[in-house]
Amino acid sequence: METENFLRPVTVIGGALVATLIAGRLLDLLLRRADARHPETPLWELLRRCRLPFQVVLCTCLLRGSYRWAGVLPDHPVGVGRFLTLVLIASAAWLAVRIATAAVDSTYARYAAATADEARVRRVRTQVTLIQRVVAAVVVVVAAAAMLLTFPPMRAVGASLLASAGVLGIVVGIAAQSSLGNLFAGLQIAFGDTVRIGDTVVVDKEWGRVEEITLTFLTVRTWDERRITMPVSYFTSKPYENWSRGGAQMTGTVFWHLDHSAPVALMRERFQQILEELPEWDGRGGGLAVTDTTPHTVQIRGVVTAKDADDLWTLRCAVRERLITWLAAHHPYALPRIAIAQAPPAPDTP
Repeated sequence: METENFLRPVTVIGGALVATLIAGRLLDLLLRRADARHPETPLWELLRRCRLPFQVVLCTCLLRGSYRWAGVLPDHPVGVGRFLTLVLIASAAWLAVRIATAAVDSTYARYAAATADEARVRRVRTQVTLIQRVVAAVVVVVAAAAMLLTFPPMRAVGASLLASAGVLGIVVGIAAQSSLGNLFAGLQIAFGDTVRIGDTVVVDKEWGRVEEITLTFLTVRTWDERRITMPVSYFTSKPYENWSRGGAQMTGTVFWHLDHSAPVALMRERFQQILEELPEWDGRGGGLAVTDTTPHTVQIRGVVTAKDADDLWTLRCAVRERLITWLAAHHPYALPRIAIAQAPPAPDTP
């Protein structure tokens, strides 16, 4: 009798584990074959990530249905059943999140591969990211509520909470006004297409790219690799610069302060030659003009264009450096200097 009481639970648990391993292996094999037959979609490859949560769900179901007959901890049947129920709920939520993530990622990958418009791809990526977070949050909340309701005392608490839901909702709404504002701002950004992942923005005089958008905060990676984390409500309530809005093409300026004798005509020719030598110039426009004068110098402005902000910065630096080098080598008199010669005398007045 003691041998039977020992062998039965071991056999049931071992059989559940073996069945789970075999089922997981078969599932992985089927997904591999489906992926080989349909290489145009990454869905089947992404679904292979669901193998582990699927095995946990299957094993828990088998044990949940046979633990009483197997006599697993016969002195604590309620505790064992409740533990297996909690594990089943948690693993089912894990599996649901993995399946939803695979489906959304597959849809986004196919859309990105078929769409040449980078702005649309970034917009869809932003929306997909927020949708994934919302789905995961909803599944986790529902799973947590289901786990709590497995305890009889919590059912009474749940009924009491439902009875006072109106008052509780008002209190929570007032206490979490800022958080709720960020939540709705995140949804507005996702579907209002005001800012997207990958956009180049200027926020509080800091230039960078949007690296991450969540339901409550947004992260901007600056040019020197710092991260600025800001509440998403900032982007719905305050002005900011979005250099990627309506296209990434940009126009920039380069300034020189030179002597009044600077050869402006020759500078225009050299300026155009420099632009044609630089791969960052997109050819849309380029010009050079005298825009201001002071008692000691003249201000010369060059206008350049590039396909995005990164190329524009590189182009401006290269044009400024090359033209200054050319002036120093061939026209040094054009560089600014301080006049120390004696001023000519004033003409005699009659």
